[in-house]
Amino acid sequence: MVLAYARVSTDKQDNISQEKLIKDYCKAYNLKLDNYISVEMSSRKSLEKRRINDLYELLKAGDTLITAELSRLGRDMFETITLINNLINKGVKVLFIRQPELSLISKSATKLLLSFYAYMAEYEREMISERTKAGLRVAKSKGKILGRPKGTLKSVYDKDIEKIKVLLDKKLSIASIWKLLYSDSGRTYDGLLWFIKKRKLKNDLNAKETHLNDKNQPSLF
Repeated sequence: MVLAYARVSTDKQDNISQEKLIKDYCKAYNLKLDNYISVEMSSRKSLEKRRINDLYELLKAGDTLITAELSRLGRDMFETITLINNLINKGVKVLFIRQPELSLISKSATKLLLSFYAYMAEYEREMISERTKAGLRVAKSKGKILGRPKGTLKSVYDKDIEKIKVLLDKKLSIASIWKLLYSDSGRTYDGLLWFIKKRKLKNDLNAKETHLNDKNQPSLF
């Protein structure tokens, strides 16, 4: 059996993008897709609601699991590595479309590389978080007024406005900021882009960033 798993944002376009990526991959490699599981991203959802338990129950030795990339399977390093190792030990072949190198090496090497990818992703999140906090402390020490401008409508993104400013100053793309702060929250890339434009946090938005349907966000790995 060939099963695909997609963890998507609340934006319908993200779901369509992942589904097309997976179906195109299956067509290119002559794979018959037997089952497609798509769940909405949320850091608050249990394993059951994210249908992780379904993966354990449905997949048997000799089956294949296809997903867009490593980060789509788990919310953190420990959960991701635990899930993949359990599936590999069960005899399931796991294919990552955007990280094909993980599927082309030996079982032991795959586990080692998976651990490295997950560690680097976790490390990068921690480093960016620390730099963000440091940037906020510097801004505050210089007397900069934090928060949203007076007279603007309140947004769900306002609580993170200073973090967003710091990350933009660090030259992170809007797509990378969305993936770092909101990919598991259900908030969309388009929503963050709209917020940044309305708050005038970045004036040099390039063509890719201003295209509201662009969902080719770069990986953090």
